[in-house]
Amino acid sequence: MSDQKPIEEMSFEDAIRELETVVSSLDRGDVALDDSIKLYERGAKLKARCEAKLKEAEEKVAQITLDADGNPAGAKPVEGL
Repeated sequence: MSDQKPIEEMSFEDAIRELETVVSSLDRGDVALDDSIKLYERGAKLKARCEAKLKEAEEKVAQITLDADGNPAGAKPVEGL
C-alpha cells in the first residue's frame, strides 16, 4: 500500500476506480482483519475525495450563466477566487 498515489492528488476518476477496488476487496472478505481496517480507512478517504470533487464540479456548473434562449453565455465569477 506504500506505493499508492496520495488521495489528495487523485482525480475523481482515479479515486472512484480505487474506491471500487477497495469495496470489491472488502466484499470478498478474503483480506486479513488488519488489512481490512486499513482498506476501510482508505476507502473512507477515497469516498470523501470523490464527494469533494463532485461538489467542486457542481459549483462550477452552477456558475454557468444562460442567455435569454437558455444557451450558455459565460460564467459568473466564483466567489473566493
